[in-house]
Amino acid sequence: MIKVFLVEDEMVIRNAIKNSIDWEKEGYEFVGEAGDGELAYPLILKRQPDILITDIKMPFMDGLELSAAVKKELPALKILILSGYNDFEYAKTAIGIGVTDYLLKPVSAEMLLESLAGIREMIQKESQNKELLRKYEEEMQENFEKQKTEVLGKLITGRFSTMEALDLGKSIGLDVSVAYQSFLLFKIMFYEMGNTQQEDMIQAFVLIEEIFQNLPGAFYFERGIEGWALILGADTEAELEELQKSIITSIEKTMTQVPSFKYFGGCGSVASRVSDLPQAFRDAEKSFSYRFTAKPNQIVRWNVEESAGEPEIEMSSIASVEESRELIESFLRRGSKEEVVSFVTAYLESLSPNYLESEVMRQYLIMDIHVSMASFAEKINLDPAEIQSISDISAILKNTNDKADIRDNLVTALATLFTLRDAKSDRKYADVIETAKEHILQHYMTGEISLNTVAKKVGMSPSYFSSIFSQEMGQTFVEYLTSTRMGKAKELLLCTSMKTSDIGYEVGYKDSHYFSYIFKKVNGVTPKEFRMHKEG
Repeated sequence: MIKVFLVEDEMVIRNAIKNSIDWEKEGYEFVGEAGDGELAYPLILKRQPDILITDIKMPFMDGLELSAAVKKELPALKILILSGYNDFEYAKTAIGIGVTDYLLKPVSAEMLLESLAGIREMIQKESQNKELLRKYEEEMQENFEKQKTEVLGKLITGRFSTMEALDLGKSIGLDVSVAYQSFLLFKIMFYEMGNTQQEDMIQAFVLIEEIFQNLPGAFYFERGIEGWALILGADTEAELEELQKSIITSIEKTMTQVPSFKYFGGCGSVASRVSDLPQAFRDAEKSFSYRFTAKPNQIVRWNVEESAGEPEIEMSSIASVEESRELIESFLRRGSKEEVVSFVTAYLESLSPNYLESEVMRQYLIMDIHVSMASFAEKINLDPAEIQSISDISAILKNTNDKADIRDNLVTALATLFTLRDAKSDRKYADVIETAKEHILQHYMTGEISLNTVAKKVGMSPSYFSSIFSQEMGQTFVEYLTSTRMGKAKELLLCTSMKTSDIGYEVGYKDSHYFSYIFKKVNGVTPKEFRMHKEG
């Protein structure tokens, strides 16, 4: 209900106003009273009413002084001035302060209620407008993140002209014409996370994205389970080097605030022209791929001093079959199909050279890996025929002549296993998506539902949840929520005689005009036209 606070120095008048109206019955909550502005001020700030009714002439602090003071702290507060002085100067001052209405005493209960009703309508309209603006901004933000992802995908393929790249960047506020650029790929690891760590995970995402948003020269993209990609840009190589060091230092410092999570990052080579961006990204991917084999909690930087160009990385070679098997088993438990190519690249780079020198060692390596995969398949209850399709390696052993052959074989085999694994579990994020869909179905009709509230429900940051939802569902969260609401709206239009404005309210739109706009945007006709077509 609308909260009302009363300030009047004459107790008889104050009691008459307070007791002449059944506040709750009229839809108001009477939250307090005071005899002068000085006493009222701290109470108003504490109880934060929606409407302040105040006399204009009072001792210590009059109504105009009080109004000016509380308006500074509570700009949305509506003020109704009561005065026995029919003086235009008072009215001018009140208007300047931002007083909503001005009534001359004596004031009857009917006059007061009429004025309050007008103010309440104003408050409700402002509230609806704020909600519409919030939803619009949320929808625009999600669509913008989707657009950013699409732009990144185009920029790293290399299939663009310089002008096309400039236009792509401009469409999302990214200047790709800067003299020197590089990519930084980053991910927070939260494998096998317990429920108690969900709040920490959300905090970690918020802290990291604050760094990305507030660092000049950095532009970030969300990549779902792959984490984030940043394009760093500067006018000189020295400035780019300093920018890279600055963001790495900020990330490392921030991650100490959430020590329960590990992280890894990889920087690529420097691009001195737009056409170099795809190679710079591939080099960043190579650095980033070492997250599977190197020590965690580090950000690998590209060694620009080496003529061949290699990442500077702290890691040790895999020197035994046991270490190789442990690494494979770890990836089978925690990895994803999207990460297979990166993992295989890093895995082969980390092998001791003697692994690949002889045909016997190569074949032994392939056999051991396939045995590990078959064992894992059995643990997740794949049927024997599926396991056989993975572990039948007689044909594969005939084609292990070099590292490229082994790489292709591993990529194919691991991708096949993960396809079977994910089909068995009905997607990696099945539980998250189902929880989100159920929550949407139960709350789509409320004004409170949003990307933020649903993300909190499933224990993810809004940005990460948005990426996962779009990836798994093939549409954005806002698109799915709108589709759910439109489905219910069409059902009510076809099966009931409810007014279209009531139907809009019923499915979560507090403004009937906005409901009609969205309905026509989605369905091509207005709600009225949709119903008439059914009746015709």
